[in-house]
Amino acid sequence: MSKIIGIDLGTTNSAVAYMLNSRSEIIANAEWLRTTPSIVYIKGDEMLVGETAKRKRVLEPQNVVYEVKRFIGMQYDEVKEECARMPYKTKKGKDGGVLIVIDDKEYKPEQISAFTLKKLKEDAEKFLGTTITSAVITVPAYFNDSQRNATKAAGEIAGLKVERIINEPT
Repeated sequence: MSKIIGIDLGTTNSAVAYMLNSRSEIIANAEWLRTTPSIVYIKGDEMLVGETAKRKRVLEPQNVVYEVKRFIGMQYDEVKEECARMPYKTKKGKDGGVLIVIDDKEYKPEQISAFTLKKLKEDAEKFLGTTITSAVITVPAYFNDSQRNATKAAGEIAGLKVERIINEPT
């Protein structure tokens, strides 16, 4: 039976933990840090997540996606003012949701979040020495059903069976 990890998918930083002797323990990422910036850099076929993506923010801000949690499960018209403040391009999708446009390729916020979740999953697998297939993910208590479902979809895109979505700061 594989372990179930707990993920705090944050707007700015994310963390992953596991249970050790009935206590939760934060897992250090590949850079030996206990939190991973919720930042994704995309340029062509190159994708960086976390600290390495954060370093690209100064030189190539149009290719660095951050604070995507603000848009997950939201309609574009609800967040268009926030979208306009981002250095990366956004637009309204056919379903009315937010699309992030990088190098003429469109991504939904849950796809971008999935890249962060996948990195956390991979870092946990390396640390624990086992395959991870399941997770519990935290969301703000004020998240509506659409935002919770989009967060669950992000976990599934990252290759995780999302056992539960729970309110922060559980």
